[in-house]
Amino acid sequence: MGVDGPACVEVVVTAESADWLAAFTRRLVEDRLVACGHTMASIRAIYRWEGRVHDEPQARVGLHTRAALVPEIVARADEEHADDVPCVIALPITGGNPAYLRWVYEETREPGPTPS
Repeated sequence: MGVDGPACVEVVVTAESADWLAAFTRRLVEDRLVACGHTMASIRAIYRWEGRVHDEPQARVGLHTRAALVPEIVARADEEHADDVPCVIALPITGGNPAYLRWVYEETREPGPTPS
């Protein structure tokens, strides 16, 4: 728990397919790795990869979870994501509605193997 409540983060994940990203988010919610995800189906990614500048449509999700679960989310993205190096970053939540942050914490599980 943080100073004002649970230690929570927003994990940002991007992907080429909005449908894949929504399904990935649903699996994370079902497995209690995240409490929820807010998706944006249309963003534009401009980046350098393998010596070329790319400019293409993508989707983005902001996942709300416990800070301690970030390594498991990164591992899942590494296993399931189509990109060689998926964008998965965790941003600290330094404040907010204590009741919401408590809900995020209660809707997620302790780190470790998925319970049966």
